Amino acid sequence: MKNVPHPVQYQGSKRNLAAAILRYFPKDIGCLVEPFAGSAAISIAASAYQRTEAFWINDLNKPLVELLRLMVEQPDEVASAYAEVWDGQHQKDGADHYYQVRDAFNQTQDPYLFLYLLARCVKGAVRYNADGMFNQSPDKRRQGTRPATMRGNIFGVSALLKGKTRFSALDYSEVLRNVTGDDLVYMDPPYQGVCGERDSRYLSGIVHAGFVEMLEELNNRGIAYIVSYDGRRGDKTFGKLLPDYLELSRVELEAGRSSQSTLLGRDETTYESLYLSPALMQKQARSSVMPRHVPKSPQYPLFGVDSYHA
Repeated sequence: MKNVPHPVQYQGSKRNLAAAILRYFPKDIGCLVEPFAGSAAISIAASAYQRTEAFWINDLNKPLVELLRLMVEQPDEVASAYAEVWDGQHQKDGADHYYQVRDAFNQTQDPYLFLYLLARCVKGAVRYNADGMFNQSPDKRRQGTRPATMRGNIFGVSALLKGKTRFSALDYSEVLRNVTGDDLVYMDPPYQGVCGERDSRYLSGIVHAGFVEMLEELNNRGIAYIVSYDGRRGDKTFGKLLPDYLELSRVELEAGRSSQSTLLGRDETTYESLYLSPALMQKQARSSVMPRHVPKSPQYPLFGVDSYHA
């Protein structure tokens, strides 16, 4: 997946797990629906590996969805705007420039400004305050993705998704009520450590009980879906397990060595849970292959990708 283009790369993205997740996709997908799309890493990967030709990218974060839409539909305009903002940090103190851009974004919600903040903020770690304002600091060791590399990534995403994608900023429940039996829904909801508490990485959280009810409704309608939800590191678990009565198949994906544990002198691996719906398992059984193997290389031109490079 290292050559799949990703202009927006931040903590929590499923880019590094995309290959493993795609193995559980059924053969025939009418539309891949992401109600919690974030950086849309799964949709981008699914298009790169030709798993479907239709996508619905949704996220409650309106500036993020608008940024993704503009990248797909107006790549040259987005790339040029990014270069202009990125160049501005060399005309004055870089940190001061970043804070000025951040203040302007919080006032206007301009997606062009948002792209620079995502590229320059500390370790790509998006953070919001209680009022929904973006409040992450700049990474003083790096200046963000270079404009030429960003342009390549933006045009790469546009080539993969243009003419195939619907964008929206709806509540996830509204999206789920409108999916059909031909669709595959991939869900990576806001991290839920404690029911009802808002994670600072997201503009809003979800209530665990309400989410479970929506999954039960999808089961009753025979909708195929995949959920990334909880995880563990060593003996410590994160988030609530989804209940047994949903009859989901649960697998663990190795997410790599924990950088936090490494800093503390411990060698621990992080695992994330993937839940597969009954309807998905039935589709996989009919195809008689579980899981499917991802092709060795994507069938599209390769584009350069770099994360948080100076």
